[in-house]
Amino acid sequence: MSAARPTGFVHPYLAEPGFHALAHRGGGLENPENSRQAFSAAAGLGYRYIEIDVQASRDERVVVFHDDTLERTTDGQGVVSSLVMSDLAGVRMQGGEPLLTLAEALESFPDLRFNIDIKTDQALLPTLDLLERMQCLERVCIASFSDARLRAARARFGDRVCLSSGPRAVTALRFGAWGMPVAAPDVACAQIPLAQYGVPLATPGFVRHCNARGIAVHVWTIDEEAEMRRLIRIGVNGIVTDRPSLLRRVAQEEGVWPGSSPLDPPASPSSGPGA
Repeated sequence: MSAARPTGFVHPYLAEPGFHALAHRGGGLENPENSRQAFSAAAGLGYRYIEIDVQASRDERVVVFHDDTLERTTDGQGVVSSLVMSDLAGVRMQGGEPLLTLAEALESFPDLRFNIDIKTDQALLPTLDLLERMQCLERVCIASFSDARLRAARARFGDRVCLSSGPRAVTALRFGAWGMPVAAPDVACAQIPLAQYGVPLATPGFVRHCNARGIAVHVWTIDEEAEMRRLIRIGVNGIVTDRPSLLRRVAQEEGVWPGSSPLDPPASPSSGPGA
């Protein structure tokens, strides 16, 4: 049986009741990552949350793109940050789409909430400036592996912005879950891998510790059915996946997808060490 989930997280980004299903790069194992096609497909499945990455061109246009270079997922070549937008406009992604700008994503999908991973220092200010101009802070969450970028977003927007956890925040929450006297970090959600430095993170104790402090727990990137079920059953608030169709089915069977009820799923997998 799935654990109960708290409601009433403070920031509007987290206002969707119940379980949060996030399509990683739109669902990169089912459609071209960070593409209109992927976002449309995820929305068609009922997803409200999309995890994306952003880079900035040399002329400070913000594009929805993960890698520093173009080669892996497009027909182009070169470093994104060294090219101007007119250069990038001719690049085609797998599937034939042009690159999507952040402004286009926000405008084209007004009902979606975007979890925005700012990949580089160069992309930081152009991204923050764009979010300010578009007045859309209620439906975005800023994420980064850089604590400095997250601090800059907090300094710019204060409590208006939903911040995910950087490396220092995750460490503080892990120590706090162990009972150490560590202050809770100033974040709205802890977006975590299964483990940090080989130590399990996604445990019932970690979830309870975060939720008691008003912090949602989202776990990435989960593409295996058994792990999805385990995480849902220990009460995580959300899962980030490259396989949105699979997560929707599992969440429906577990009774946590909006409007669903449990459908007698298989026996619960072990919650593993650290429970």
